[in-house]
Amino acid sequence: MPNTHQVLYTVQIFFSAASLVQEGSELGAGRPKVSLAAAAATGGTPFRVQERMATRCKFWLPKKKRFCAIPPLSNSDFCGNHSKRSDDVWILCSIDPSHSVLESNLESHLKRCPLLKHQNSLSLQPFYRKGINGGGQEEEEEGVSSESKRMAVHSMTAPQFIKLIEKIKSVHAVICKDILESYIDPDACKIWINRAIDWKIPFQEKHVIQQASILGNLEKLGALKSSNIGEQLQCDTSSADSSDSPAVVEFGAGRGYLTQMLADCYGVSKVFLVERKSYKLKADRSLRQKESLILERLRIDIEDLNLNAIMALQGVPYLAIGKHLCGPATDMTLRCCVGEGAAKSYLRGLSIATCCHHLCQWKHYINKDFFLNLGITKDDFHAITWFTSWAVDADHSSDVADTNTENVKNICGDINMSVAERAALGFMCKDIIDAGRFMWLREYGLESKLVKYVPSNISPENHLLIAKH
Repeated sequence: MPNTHQVLYTVQIFFSAASLVQEGSELGAGRPKVSLAAAAATGGTPFRVQERMATRCKFWLPKKKRFCAIPPLSNSDFCGNHSKRSDDVWILCSIDPSHSVLESNLESHLKRCPLLKHQNSLSLQPFYRKGINGGGQEEEEEGVSSESKRMAVHSMTAPQFIKLIEKIKSVHAVICKDILESYIDPDACKIWINRAIDWKIPFQEKHVIQQASILGNLEKLGALKSSNIGEQLQCDTSSADSSDSPAVVEFGAGRGYLTQMLADCYGVSKVFLVERKSYKLKADRSLRQKESLILERLRIDIEDLNLNAIMALQGVPYLAIGKHLCGPATDMTLRCCVGEGAAKSYLRGLSIATCCHHLCQWKHYINKDFFLNLGITKDDFHAITWFTSWAVDADHSSDVADTNTENVKNICGDINMSVAERAALGFMCKDIIDAGRFMWLREYGLESKLVKYVPSNISPENHLLIAKH
């Protein structure tokens, strides 16, 4: 009796034959027209289909709705990836867990893993220094997982939980009352907002609004100067003079669209895109089309970046920007630009949108003394970071106060909290974490602000740290 793969294989051949018969009749190729009924009855197929299918692996891919296109092994109907191996299992690569390998091949794979090659190459770069922005060597413990944070919160007694909530509310009332809304739509960015730029890059309105406000707040603070770059770009995309503009370092750059907007609307001379991952559809190609712009992409973790050792940036005034720097990446960026040993005298301005506070770690946090002086311990800090996830779980199409309060969740023992109460607490915790970062910047002598740069219905992650010397 035929198995499932054989049946699917026959069906695939049948429909491939049908498509080729149709193709031949439309193109008038002069091939004999084989009827589908005859093909089904005799099991015959046009020679081209038969030849093509014979050179393919017979493993059916349900998601792609086709057979694997890799050639099969000799004396087998399947390729090396899909052939059966007795007593062998797939395991995660210990160097890069984003992919898996057969356990029997692990030893040989570790010698040629692509990430290992990149790490070996990176270690030779002068700007690579392992853990330089991680927060010091005194904290050797591993990071605390979100599950561990959740378990710690749910293991609290009701009095402990109530005491922590009261502490959070009292701290927030004292230190977070000056966080203002600052939604800015700068004139310099109108060419992007109105889609007057004909770059072949994706346009998503909510991201463009955020990018424009990040740059607009930096301009309002006086760290970024507006010019007639936008008018020049509408006439000639390569004629803008950016020789007097500062360099730009975008942290957690991703595809680099924030820098693309800055270059189009304000003009820049040098660009350094810092990102540990590899992306497709990057803005790099359109940035390189600007004759006066020098671009360098640094594939490195922010934790390991020694900004002072980048030769092309030494002695050059620069802006540090970042959109949605997740969790501890914000702390590492601040330490990289402003911390001990950083060449902060060349930092003209900083504009960083924070994000994913639930990922923050005590060992990386930039201002531990801020929490300790408030009587908040390391364990309290991790509980606070976990509470922040409640803020983004809420419905942000309306104000938090209007959120459905009937959806109640049991937290610790007899304590119940509504959606609105949990969301409000989550936002308080996000405010407190970023307030500590804001105060740390002030301690280092920077003129700083912490603002909400877009409405929460555009993004609930709407905190922006801005600073200048």
